[in-house]
Amino acid sequence: MKIIKNIEIKGSKHKNILLDVFFKSNNIPKPIIIFSHGFKGFKDWGNFNLLAQTFAEQNFVFVKFNFSYNGTTKDNPYDFADLEAFGNNNYSIELNDLEKVIDWVVSTETLADEIDVQQLNLLGHSRGGGITILKASEDKRVKRIVTWASVADFINRMNGYDLKEWKEKGAVYSLNTRTNQDMPLYYQLYENTLANTGRFDIIKAGKEMSIPFLIIHGTNDSSVSLDEAILLHENFKNSELFLIEGAGHTFGAKHPFEGNILHSHSKIAVNRTIEFLQKTI
Repeated sequence: MKIIKNIEIKGSKHKNILLDVFFKSNNIPKPIIIFSHGFKGFKDWGNFNLLAQTFAEQNFVFVKFNFSYNGTTKDNPYDFADLEAFGNNNYSIELNDLEKVIDWVVSTETLADEIDVQQLNLLGHSRGGGITILKASEDKRVKRIVTWASVADFINRMNGYDLKEWKEKGAVYSLNTRTNQDMPLYYQLYENTLANTGRFDIIKAGKEMSIPFLIIHGTNDSSVSLDEAILLHENFKNSELFLIEGAGHTFGAKHPFEGNILHSHSKIAVNRTIEFLQKTI
């Protein structure tokens, strides 16, 4: 197993992207999985390193990365040390970042003898699932997508905020219960979303996309409703819906993660993902 951590590539605006690559170094071309983390997430959260190793052991090249404005930094990749960046993040930035990661993966000499560029798959969790769907609808290099606990709508989520107060104060705050940080969301997020409603319409993207799509969701997800998984399945003509009974939003994972064994719900999600990707090759 070869593991390369914290590779730095150019991201959006003035921020860089840190990414990790896990693969068997054997000069045999392998399918690619590029993983996008969710809201208040990062590439080293919880069990993500163990997930990466598990996929790599099954002959995938697994790439995970930090969105450039996710609030972590090169010097503090495990902490939200840059809340100013976090507050200035938006969906345009994340779509641009994911494109830059795809560009790097398919062109870097580091992976030239290890990847099959015709087997490029995207995997996203939660908000990263929505970004994964939208990018797949834009980028024909993507052959299959899998989402875990994905959102189905970015636009209507804006209505959950007091827009008048948000505009007047310039920010709303989301409490990170793990770190006890009040994490800002600047009004630019709403402005960026409003300016790109066509591009950010996940359901519209589904009506125009025909690549294989696996939707995995836990029946006890308290963060993203099961209804959103059902909505995705109903609107994506080549999708499969797989429910994990009793699973929550993170499929049993938490941060910090201890040990070297995946929770049973995560194991089920991993095994079903591998089965789907191998079946549709």
